[in-house]
Amino acid sequence: MTSLIAAMQNSVLVLESSKTGWKVRENLKGTHPKGIAFDHRISKTVYCSTFGEGLWKTEDSGQTWNSIGKKGLSNSNIISVAVSYHKEHNRFSKVYVGTEPSVLYVSSDGGQSWEIMSEFKNLGSSKSWSFPPRPWAHHVRWIEPDVNNANYIFVAIEAGALVKSHDGGRTWIDRTDQSPYDTHILVTHKKAPKRLYSAAGDGYFESYDYGESWNCPTEGLGHRYIYGLAVDSTNPQNVIVSASLTALQAHYIKNAESFVYRRSADGEKWDVVSKGLPEPKGTIITILASNPFNSGEFFAINNRGIFISTDFGVSWKALDIPWPKKYLVQHPWAIEIGK
Repeated sequence: MTSLIAAMQNSVLVLESSKTGWKVRENLKGTHPKGIAFDHRISKTVYCSTFGEGLWKTEDSGQTWNSIGKKGLSNSNIISVAVSYHKEHNRFSKVYVGTEPSVLYVSSDGGQSWEIMSEFKNLGSSKSWSFPPRPWAHHVRWIEPDVNNANYIFVAIEAGALVKSHDGGRTWIDRTDQSPYDTHILVTHKKAPKRLYSAAGDGYFESYDYGESWNCPTEGLGHRYIYGLAVDSTNPQNVIVSASLTALQAHYIKNAESFVYRRSADGEKWDVVSKGLPEPKGTIITILASNPFNSGEFFAINNRGIFISTDFGVSWKALDIPWPKKYLVQHPWAIEIGK
C-alpha cells in the first residue's frame, strides 16, 4: 500500500492506495501547511510544518494529528521540516524544523523537546538574507540531512544562501560564491555520495563534492526559475524539475504558466514533459516527489490535480480522485510518499 500526504494551501490531503483505488481524507483544515516529512524508520509517523499554526505530528499515517512543540518552538511560522535518515542511539531519528525568521531547531526525542542550533544564526551572510515578497523577513526554505552521512546537514535560506554543517549542526559553513543563491529544494541521493541537486530561483545546480564546486547543466532547459525537484530512487541520473520564467508565473494563479522537464539518462540534455500533464498556461508550479520504494515512479501535484508516472517521468496519468473547484486556485506546497 502506498500512502501520499500533500500540503495544500489550507489543508492536508492524505491518500492511501487500495484495490479499489485511492482513499482521500482532508485534515488540518484552516492551517497553512508548508512541509511534509515522513519518518521512514518509525512506521506511520509523519510531521507537517505550517505557517502560523506550528508543527503537527501523526502516528497513524495521517488519520489523526497532534500539535507539538509549543513549549520548545518559540515561533509558529514553521516553513520546513525534515527527518534524518540515520537512527540515533535511542529509537528516534533527529527531526529538524526551520522558521520565519530564520531559526533552526532540532529534536532527538520525536518532537517532545527542542534545541536551537544557535551557531547557525551567526553566519556572515545572514546580514543579507531577505525574502522578496516579504523583504523585512527571511526563512529556512529547505533542510536536507544527508542520506549518506549522519553528520552532514544542508540548509537553504530562500533568496539568501545555501549553508552546511559537517558536524551535526554544532558549527556551520557559509555559502560559497558559485553556490545557488535561492535554493528551493535540495536533494541528496543514497547511490550518489557527495552529490547535491539544487532547484533554485537562479537556476538548476549540481555538485559532486558536497558543495565545494557547482555546475549548471542547462541544455534544453528553457525556463530558469526552478522550483520542484525529484530524483529517481534507484537512478541518480534520472532527474525531474518544474520550472517557470519568473516567480510570478510560478506562484500566482492569475499569471500561472509552468513546465516540467526531464533530463535524459546521459545527464546532458533536458526535455519538456507534457504527456498526461495539464497544459502549462494556468498551472501553478508543480511539486514533485520520487517514490523511495518503487524504481522509476514519481508523483506530481499542482492546482490541476495529482499525477503519477511509472516510466521514469516520460508519461503521466492523473489520479482518479475528487478534485474540488477550490483546489483549482490553490497552491500546493509539498507531497511526500510513505507506506
